[in-house]
Amino acid sequence: GGDCATGVAFTRDPAIGVKRFYGEYLIDAQGEDVVAGIRTPKPLSELKKEMPKAYRELERVFPILENHYRDMQDMEFTIQKGKLWMLQTRVGKRTGFAAVRIAVEMAEEGLISEEEAILRVEPNGLNQILRPIFDHGEKGKATVLAKGLNAGPGAASGRIVFDAEDAADWAKKGEKVLLVRMETTPEDIKGMFASEGILTARGGMTSHAALVARQMGKTCIVGCGALEIDQEKGELTVDGRTLREGDPLSIDGSTGEVLLGEIKTIPSEVLQILVEKTMNPEESEIYALYTKLLSWADRVRRLGVRANADQPDQCRVALAFGAEGVGLCRTEHMFFGGDRIDAVRKMILAEDEAGRRKALTKLLPMQRQDFIGIFEAMDGLPVTIRTLDPPLHEFLPHEEQEIENLAKEMGVEFEQLKGKVESLKEVNPMLGFRGCRLGILYPEITEMQAQAIFEAAADCIQRGIKVLPEVMIPLVGFKGELKQQEEIVRGIAEKVIREKGVAIKYTVGTMIEIPRAALTADEIASVAEFFSFGTNDLTQTTMGLSRDDAGKFLGSYLDQGILKNDPFQTVDREGVGQLMRMAVEKGRSARKNLKVGICGEHGGDPDSVEFFHEIGLDYVSCSPYRLPIARLAAARAVLKEKH
Repeated sequence: GGDCATGVAFTRDPAIGVKRFYGEYLIDAQGEDVVAGIRTPKPLSELKKEMPKAYRELERVFPILENHYRDMQDMEFTIQKGKLWMLQTRVGKRTGFAAVRIAVEMAEEGLISEEEAILRVEPNGLNQILRPIFDHGEKGKATVLAKGLNAGPGAASGRIVFDAEDAADWAKKGEKVLLVRMETTPEDIKGMFASEGILTARGGMTSHAALVARQMGKTCIVGCGALEIDQEKGELTVDGRTLREGDPLSIDGSTGEVLLGEIKTIPSEVLQILVEKTMNPEESEIYALYTKLLSWADRVRRLGVRANADQPDQCRVALAFGAEGVGLCRTEHMFFGGDRIDAVRKMILAEDEAGRRKALTKLLPMQRQDFIGIFEAMDGLPVTIRTLDPPLHEFLPHEEQEIENLAKEMGVEFEQLKGKVESLKEVNPMLGFRGCRLGILYPEITEMQAQAIFEAAADCIQRGIKVLPEVMIPLVGFKGELKQQEEIVRGIAEKVIREKGVAIKYTVGTMIEIPRAALTADEIASVAEFFSFGTNDLTQTTMGLSRDDAGKFLGSYLDQGILKNDPFQTVDREGVGQLMRMAVEKGRSARKNLKVGICGEHGGDPDSVEFFHEIGLDYVSCSPYRLPIARLAAARAVLKEKH
């Protein structure tokens, strides 16, 4: 009847985390009607006018429940003939965006401790804070078509698709899509996952679309009643305007606005402050919450965090995100710019050592300048520099026109050069002539790189800049390989130190990325001063999986439960992890103070970070934008151990 109602309420906004009583209700309805998405409920603020007595009672109950359970509550209630009945309360689902605000503010209110706040935020949830938002100027020019409930924050633009299966198919072809539905059902999950964002005409903040979008971290607007959707015709009508499948549309999940066309995005407020430098820290509430949470995490964590960075600008971004050093500088990434690639190609295609050295002489000043820039940016923090790693054929031209151009430049016959390129091709290059094997056959390459590193270090030291280079030899499987390369590096280092008259503190270590290195880690540690796990290649060589080809069957393995996780995203603890554990123990049995880190992609995966903490690594290194996740995950690993 008209004096009865049913509703769902939250003690804080589950989309953005603001502390306000937030919910929705329906008069003359069953509880299922609110969450099924069949009807669009009214906001709780209207209950204050329609049933003031019941509303006042709700206002009294909300803080009691939140203070008792010490977390944001999701409550169900019913009103029978004007009397309020509380049916259920539980911890409310929230976006990663909201989780940060709720955790930090509850700690500041004294409701929970700082440690509890750290445990309340899933590290991957920080991604939502770093997501792009709409450019304010561009958004201001766009036409607002309608407004719904802001169920999942962020900015999303894409082509309209009305069917979930079609959305998944379009996304596979590289299209950015927005899934537009009357309401979503569990069968739509695949399409929801594939979409940039989700827009529904019906449903409230507790509808299927809203709940699933929050769990997936998707931008989402629900209950946009102005939309008239004809799925069979593939049309959407709003305010007299008709849009068809494939037309561009944008949604602002923070404001609930549906906007015509595709709108340009800009970096999140955190990125605008840290990277773009276009916003002042005091202007952003989100940035204040983000920095507070991570400052608490930094006080708790034991693991160090470094970044994989190859250029000075990447180093500066890494420092802004909290890097405590560079864990992997890939020198080959420096070889692809401008004139460099020509010098590299001439070095590879040279017929003898003299020809190689001539080409390397041109590369030396370029590499030296690269390292100077990196050392200047990192100013005293450790920088782990990996010597040349990829197979040589990766640097060579493969198209006939490119080969012809290079032949003219080098003054050699096209057929002769083409034959040389063909001869360098390998059946299985990942296990071929690469890594330390290059330096062993062509020691002049290692000599040039070591000279560039130590001359750059000397230059910086003479100008009062602190440096701490760590030279890392890749793909070592035998102690003898590392010993040979280590002697070259140390020989060059001592020569530069004598010539420049400066003291350079440095270390020489290796990557552990093939099983034999892990199995004989005690032998290798007698030479290496540090280990860094290259978990990408260690996963490939341990599991016999090619990362580039495994996509054909990995999905099926995950669906069938043969694998729990993608081993290239989350480290395989039972296989790869066992080798890592063994390598740490064996390595430290031979060299007590052996520093051990990880520089593979797994360094930014929360579950993997927890495992790396458990086996006693000293640091993790990942891409600069994954550093906040690694910092939070490292702190949570300590707290989970305590609890």
